[in-house]
Amino acid sequence: QVQLVESGGGLVQAEGSLRLSCAASGRTFSNYAMGWFRQAPGQERVFVAGISYRGRSTRYADSVKGRFTISRDNAKNTVYLQMSSLKPEDTAVYYCAADVNQGVNVPSVKYAYDYWGQGTQVTVSL
Repeated sequence: QVQLVESGGGLVQAEGSLRLSCAASGRTFSNYAMGWFRQAPGQERVFVAGISYRGRSTRYADSVKGRFTISRDNAKNTVYLQMSSLKPEDTAVYYCAADVNQGVNVPSVKYAYDYWGQGTQVTVSL
């Protein structure tokens, strides 16, 4: 079992920045890949970014490339999502997820991830 707890969401103006955190517990964090997804009202949950178990590989959705950065601190069992140049269309609930069957590869599909956090709301205003 893996427990994931997100934090860092909130209300920010367009072009502002936020950093989301996701603290993991329950299994050896450094053994598995992590991802961030988001879900806007009435829309599907979609991939935002992912990172391999040691942080050497990352993957991003086209919509956030150059604006968002995913990172992890295996000593702290935490994955981060640094979001900059935020846009109103980034408004969503953001979820972190763990793929305990993957280490090196970084999946971008929901069904590859085994555990999910409860989500944290990010709202970007004009």
